Amino acid sequence: MRVKKVVYTVLGFLFFGLGAVGTVLPILPTVPFLLLAAFCFGKSSEKLNSWFKGTKLYKNNLETFVRGEGMTMKTKLRIVCTVTVIMALGFAMMSRVPVGRVVLAIVWVCHLLYFFLGVKTIEPQEAEQTAE
Repeated sequence: MRVKKVVYTVLGFLFFGLGAVGTVLPILPTVPFLLLAAFCFGKSSEKLNSWFKGTKLYKNNLETFVRGEGMTMKTKLRIVCTVTVIMALGFAMMSRVPVGRVVLAIVWVCHLLYFFLGVKTIEPQEAEQTAE
């Protein structure tokens, strides 16, 4: 059991670091790494989980989404733009794999549909009020 907690702790900090770097580098996605960090910290210890939920990164990017309230349009656009750039690179590299391009295009469209139709858009003021 102790080894599992150590592994989850290490992975949590790794994903947290990648998520933090992703806030600065547009090519690295922030939210997926922070979601993974939240999962890992939740499995590792209550103390780390509480610390993570108190960070500005969590509050600005995940808190309202995790509570089921939605995301701001700015957060949605940041996620969609990052994923679009990454998928465009993959699409360009698959010039000789037309089936791969079709699959990637379908995944991209589903991604857009999910974020713009499936996740509620909230106003920035709502996100700030819930963070306080």
